[in-house]
Amino acid sequence: MATWTSEELSRIEAADELEIAPRRRDGTLRKPVPIWVVRTGDDLYVRSYKGYDGAWFRAALASHEGRIRAGGVEKDVTFTEEADPDVNERIEAAYRDKYHRYGPTYVDPMVATQARATTLKLLPR
Repeated sequence: MATWTSEELSRIEAADELEIAPRRRDGTLRKPVPIWVVRTGDDLYVRSYKGYDGAWFRAALASHEGRIRAGGVEKDVTFTEEADPDVNERIEAAYRDKYHRYGPTYVDPMVATQARATTLKLLPR
């Protein structure tokens, strides 16, 4: 299984946003969408602000594959669902820490139950 390099993790973590483009069923990439990304340990996670209503999220669930770009890193990835409560607590802390400057109007929805249910781990391919 491929892993992130230390440099890739640092560059993506430092980026304010990540562009995510899930693959369609025909293998082509959807138009990239900017979203927030957080790092916990050696793992990267994203969530859908709109929960299951997020079009990019539904596409990611359907294909489990896509491409991301952030901090000068562009990589094909696999999306896996994250349901571990302990990991989700670390992810929420990471969202609060990284994005606190945007205030509760934007951060609170990212740590709410609706978004928590859409947590995806990004695995490099």
